[in-house]
Amino acid sequence: MFIDPWRPVAKAVITHAHADHARRGMGQYLAHAQSKEVMRLRLGKDIQLQTLAYGEAVHAQGVRISLHPAGHIPGSAQVRLEYQGKVAVVSGDYKVEDDGLSTPFEAVKCHEFVSECTFGMPIYDWEPQAVVFQQINDWWRANAEQGLNSIIFAYSLGKAQRVLQHLQPEIGPVFVHGVIANTNEALAADGLVLPEAIRVNQDLPKSTYKGALIIAPPAVMNSPWMIKFPPYRTASCSGWMNVRGIRKRSSLDRGFVLSDHADWKGLIDAIKATEAEKVYLTHGSTASFGKFLQEEKGIDAVALDTLFGEEEKE
Repeated sequence: MFIDPWRPVAKAVITHAHADHARRGMGQYLAHAQSKEVMRLRLGKDIQLQTLAYGEAVHAQGVRISLHPAGHIPGSAQVRLEYQGKVAVVSGDYKVEDDGLSTPFEAVKCHEFVSECTFGMPIYDWEPQAVVFQQINDWWRANAEQGLNSIIFAYSLGKAQRVLQHLQPEIGPVFVHGVIANTNEALAADGLVLPEAIRVNQDLPKSTYKGALIIAPPAVMNSPWMIKFPPYRTASCSGWMNVRGIRKRSSLDRGFVLSDHADWKGLIDAIKATEAEKVYLTHGSTASFGKFLQEEKGIDAVALDTLFGEEEKE
């Protein structure tokens, strides 16, 4: 049994449904119940999928396996493995701020902890999301008052729903790209309650979008799909918007620093809360963050090479 394998295996435990963690070709999948329909949407209706609630356990070869909230996106889970009194936890991706959408992160005490460190540098220091969403709504309102439409690029699973959850609908209509609409429907089938949003339909007249906010996946940026929406302003929601050069190269009008990953302090707090004796680090600033944990926190830290990406590739 493998956790988030990147090659086909007989049995796979999946931490969450993003494309760099949930891949095609596995014989059997085990994931959290809130990932059920999203995984079927992304990987195929006919996959062999078993789901668990948080805290529910299965056993394999004497190992007790249970899933615990990671707070990354709806249905994201940490995998807890217990064998003969020893506990290891594989966190997948996680964030420690309660986003009001995903089940909040819970620290799981363990002897060994596998942690991402996508934003494992001190420059990454997130503002409270209430501040960021106020910025987003103010930007949308100002655009609408100028007769401009607003297009926000956000990953179709997790980030798009988080943005949708915190919009102020009195400003104007909200539309979503078809991929996001499909994802919303899958999440709704798994019990997630989301605000209503209109699926973008190329048959709708251009005037329909006046003053609207449109949520779209990054893949359609500067594509013919956007031909229906001028005049508009564009923005992206990502932790990478913390880096000025990335915003400039993307030719965006605005960048909002909003990540579904823990920032520098969040990573440190989460790792400390596990009380782990040894930490394995994946994707991101593994070398420098590992050195910091060893020299400043006295934690035995080891960097691992993986094929996980910093963000979902769309």
